Amino acid sequence: MPQPNPTEPGTDRNPRYTVTADTLVAVDLSPRVTPRPRLRPRPRPRGPYRRLLSLPGARAFTAGNLLARLPMGMFSVSAVVMIAGTRGSYALAGAVTATGLAATALVAPWIARLVDRHGQARIAVPATLFAALGSLALLLCVRYGAPDWTLFAAYAATATTPNLGGMSRARWNHLLDGDPAALHTANSFEQAADELCFMLGPVCAAFLCGTFFPEAGTLAGAVLLVAGVLTFAAQRATEPPPHPRPTAASPLRAPGLAPLLAVCLALGAVFGATEVVTIAFADERGHRTAAGVVLALQAAGSGAAGLLYGAIRPSGPAARRHPWCVTAMTALLTLPLLAAAALDSLPLLAAALLVSGTATAPTMVTTMALVQERTPVARLNEGMTLAVTGLLGGIACGSATAGWVVEHASPATGYMVPLAAATTALLVSLTAARPLGGHGRPQRPRHQRRADRCQWLCDRSGVQERQ
Repeated sequence: MPQPNPTEPGTDRNPRYTVTADTLVAVDLSPRVTPRPRLRPRPRPRGPYRRLLSLPGARAFTAGNLLARLPMGMFSVSAVVMIAGTRGSYALAGAVTATGLAATALVAPWIARLVDRHGQARIAVPATLFAALGSLALLLCVRYGAPDWTLFAAYAATATTPNLGGMSRARWNHLLDGDPAALHTANSFEQAADELCFMLGPVCAAFLCGTFFPEAGTLAGAVLLVAGVLTFAAQRATEPPPHPRPTAASPLRAPGLAPLLAVCLALGAVFGATEVVTIAFADERGHRTAAGVVLALQAAGSGAAGLLYGAIRPSGPAARRHPWCVTAMTALLTLPLLAAAALDSLPLLAAALLVSGTATAPTMVTTMALVQERTPVARLNEGMTLAVTGLLGGIACGSATAGWVVEHASPATGYMVPLAAATTALLVSLTAARPLGGHGRPQRPRHQRRADRCQWLCDRSGVQERQ
């Protein structure tokens, strides 16, 4: 077989040919270049909220909880519209909702105690069904002209609604045990969810009651509440274990918790007074319908600040951050007073409330973090429900005080009430948020510290404790 001439043009000089008896074998003697491995791009670090919701079961129980919490901002508005539109009395509607608020303040801690002892699913489902029946009973009493006293009894039955935000925070505390940074993000997420629900709830209630029929808001709220709680309770994998026989004392006796509840009472007065005064200020200028938009801007500022606050890593313990958060809230509440009293402008008031709302979520997140730290784990739901009860009581007191000031002075002067309540919260927080035990947690009893000291000395000297 003829061999190719490597010197001819167009011939590759690299291959060499070896002739054997039967075959022609081409041997490639050119240097081989090993291809470089392709560098995979580094995955972008996931954000804190994405990491939070990527936990097993987190998205499922969060979706159910948000669905159940949306009616919390619908029921009171729906009841007022339904009762006032049918009976023609806002005084009756206000008295009925105030009765439900007082009943909630009494019943909610008891429901939370049962949740801690017997588990969330076992208590939350029947309690929610009973509350939904109360809402339906109120709807039927209004629809068919029942006596006024039946309205009070029916709406008081809705007080068995469990503290859904507290149960969700308890699940995060169970899933993120030992990770304070992730727990800070979870608390910020829950606060932003609260702001979203209380911002969208009244809007949905007003739309349903005005578009369809006066009872539509109450009916839709009851359906959403039951569906959300059933979805939330079905996620048993993330449910914290119950404590049938808790050894811890009442949360009211936990060191440092009682002053925190006083702070919650003062913060609730800020929220209740701001709502009443803003509505009165807008009504005085003939823009009563704009009051909802102005208050929604305040909630939007709080929700955005809460998400931003949860995305950053907190510096220092919550006990040190709390007075600074309340200080910022107190300082920013001077802006609505300035916009109303000095500038007398509703658009500027809306902008001032938007800015002042940015301090609400960080303050509430840090407050709830301190409540979680200082409440025994076996009674965590009860402790957080007591904080919510303090907020509800403060809202009632703030609303009543602000209404009196608006009636006897002016709506602009009424903004002194939330400022005074925030100042009171600041003074109390200087005591409530003081680190206990050196690390922001309550100091352990003396005999436990002595036992820990003896155990440490025994371990250091190599002496094993006798069984």
